Amino acid sequence: MTDYQPIACALHDRYEIAVMHRTRLTLCWRGPDGLTHLENLLPEDLETSNGEEFLVASTRAGERLRLRLDRITAVHSS
Repeated sequence: MTDYQPIACALHDRYEIAVMHRTRLTLCWRGPDGLTHLENLLPEDLETSNGEEFLVASTRAGERLRLRLDRITAVHSS
Protein backbone atom coordinates (compact mmCIF):
# COMPACT_ATOMS: atom_id res chain seq x y z
CA MET A 1 0.00 0.00 0.00
CA THR A 2 1.24 3.51 -0.81
CA ASP A 3 0.45 6.96 0.54
CA TYR A 4 0.35 8.43 -2.98
CA GLN A 5 -2.35 11.09 -3.47
CA PRO A 6 -3.51 11.52 -7.09
CA ILE A 7 -3.03 15.02 -8.51
CA ALA A 8 -5.59 17.14 -10.39
CA CYS A 9 -6.10 16.17 -14.03
CA ALA A 10 -5.34 19.74 -15.18
CA LEU A 11 -1.94 19.60 -13.48
CA HIS A 12 -1.20 16.20 -14.99
CA ASP A 13 -2.12 17.65 -18.41
CA ARG A 14 0.30 20.52 -17.80
CA TYR A 15 3.14 18.05 -17.22
CA GLU A 16 2.18 16.09 -20.37
CA ILE A 17 2.21 19.27 -22.48
CA ALA A 18 5.60 20.27 -21.06
CA VAL A 19 6.98 16.84 -22.01
CA MET A 20 5.54 17.03 -25.53
CA HIS A 21 6.81 20.57 -26.17
CA ARG A 22 10.09 20.13 -24.26
CA THR A 23 9.25 23.16 -22.11
CA ARG A 24 11.45 23.71 -19.08
CA LEU A 25 9.68 24.00 -15.74
CA THR A 26 10.81 25.42 -12.43
CA LEU A 27 9.64 22.91 -9.84
CA CYS A 28 9.59 22.89 -6.07
CA TRP A 29 9.27 19.44 -4.48
CA ARG A 30 9.77 17.45 -1.30
CA GLY A 31 12.29 14.69 -1.69
CA PRO A 32 11.90 11.26 -0.06
CA ASP A 33 14.27 12.59 2.60
CA GLY A 34 11.76 15.34 3.47
CA LEU A 35 13.99 18.14 2.17
CA THR A 36 12.56 20.81 -0.15
CA HIS A 37 14.18 21.28 -3.55
CA LEU A 38 13.80 24.04 -6.16
CA GLU A 39 15.23 23.59 -9.64
CA ASN A 40 14.69 24.35 -13.31
CA LEU A 41 14.12 21.02 -15.09
CA LEU A 42 13.43 19.66 -18.55
CA PRO A 43 10.49 17.22 -18.35
CA GLU A 44 11.17 14.06 -20.37
CA ASP A 45 8.43 11.57 -19.51
CA LEU A 46 5.63 10.58 -17.15
CA GLU A 47 5.69 7.11 -15.59
CA THR A 48 3.38 5.04 -13.42
CA SER A 49 4.67 2.40 -11.04
CA ASN A 50 2.85 0.59 -8.21
CA GLY A 51 -0.05 3.03 -8.37
CA GLU A 52 2.22 6.09 -8.12
CA GLU A 53 2.88 8.64 -10.88
CA PHE A 54 6.27 10.20 -11.58
CA LEU A 55 7.75 12.96 -13.71
CA VAL A 56 11.10 12.05 -15.24
CA ALA A 57 13.16 15.19 -15.83
CA SER A 58 16.74 16.37 -16.35
CA THR A 59 18.60 19.15 -14.61
CA ARG A 60 20.70 21.65 -16.56
CA ALA A 61 23.75 19.63 -15.46
CA GLY A 62 22.26 16.50 -17.08
CA GLU A 63 21.24 14.69 -13.88
CA ARG A 64 18.09 12.62 -14.40
CA LEU A 65 15.45 12.85 -11.67
CA ARG A 66 12.27 10.88 -11.03
CA LEU A 67 9.84 13.00 -9.01
CA ARG A 68 6.67 11.61 -7.49
CA LEU A 69 3.89 13.91 -8.71
CA ASP A 70 2.20 14.38 -5.35
CA ARG A 71 5.49 15.61 -3.85
CA ILE A 72 5.71 18.52 -6.32
CA THR A 73 4.51 21.55 -4.37
CA ALA A 74 4.84 24.30 -7.02
CA VAL A 75 5.34 24.52 -10.78
CA HIS A 76 6.16 27.50 -13.00
CA SER A 77 6.90 27.63 -16.72
CA SER A 78 10.38 28.89 -17.48
